[in-house]
Amino acid sequence: MIIGNLFALRQENMKRFLAFSSIAQVGFILVGITGTSIAGSTAVIFFVMIYIFSNLGAFGVISVVSALTGKERVDDYKGFYKTNPALTWILTISLFSLAGIPPTAGFFGKFFLLMAGAGKGNYILITIAALNMVISLYYYLRIVKAMFMEANENPIEKISNGRFANISFAICIGGILITGLASGAYQYIYSLF
Repeated sequence: MIIGNLFALRQENMKRFLAFSSIAQVGFILVGITGTSIAGSTAVIFFVMIYIFSNLGAFGVISVVSALTGKERVDDYKGFYKTNPALTWILTISLFSLAGIPPTAGFFGKFFLLMAGAGKGNYILITIAALNMVISLYYYLRIVKAMFMEANENPIEKISNGRFANISFAICIGGILITGLASGAYQYIYSLF
């Protein structure tokens, strides 16, 4: 977690940024694994399901932008909201879920992982994970701030997605929000054990 977060903090390339962020996310999965209980196993499966939706949403937007414009730097995303509001919201919700901000599913996933780790008394590891959540919140919000609040003289032009890309984004955002707000997925996975 610490190494992934430290490298993500200094990344200016969006793809590398998400790659190092993924390393930090694996650390949270390991917290759930240390729980060595049914709750820990359930939390890991639930978090991986959420992580798939969140990461596919974020990587999807970045990949579309990169493929169509060749822009991959954080500075390129300044003012992104003015030209591409839908893609900006998709990326923002995905990043919020990765950061663990309520009411996205990522919040509940991390909460269940930390509770599973706490169930076995891993308080030092829980403290390290909580501090890393604060660090990750900083670098995720840095991207959101650039997209919504910072001006860019040469913003990324309007991007038109294909139908399949839009369906994929809708599935990702639906998965993030529905799993976070109105889902019994955690209880269902728990009942399978």
